[in-house]
Amino acid sequence: MNIVVDDLSGPEIAAFLNGHVEEMRSITPPESVHALDLDGLRIPEVTFWSAMDGGSVVACGAIKRLDAAHAELKSMRTASHRKRSGLASLMLKHILTEARRMGFTRLSLETGSTDFFLPARRLYEKFGFDYCEPFADYRPDPHSVFMTRLL
Repeated sequence: MNIVVDDLSGPEIAAFLNGHVEEMRSITPPESVHALDLDGLRIPEVTFWSAMDGGSVVACGAIKRLDAAHAELKSMRTASHRKRSGLASLMLKHILTEARRMGFTRLSLETGSTDFFLPARRLYEKFGFDYCEPFADYRPDPHSVFMTRLL
């Protein structure tokens, strides 16, 4: 297993992320989908990582710089055949370490409020994220919950 900064140019990561966006759009009303597509992730404020196993993408995650001290966790996803294998925890540990190294002191996120997202919320709780009010450009939304933690 190797976690690498990904420039999002390869076809495998494009397909992996397309699957993520399609899944989010299939379970969440359009106005409440906040998953970024490839173009949204290719902006300078985003650092994106892929977890590679034998040349295949098995997980990913990103942070988006909001200001000098605050970043947003984006695009956390684990391949369906690797869920509940510890990959999400491994990726989140890596991102927390990198966010600290980059000088951020707070990391926040938006995730879904339905039962589908319960495993994600439990993961974030396990890593010390607390529920909070909307941040950045987010607004209250019954389909979203917001979480944050100090680094």
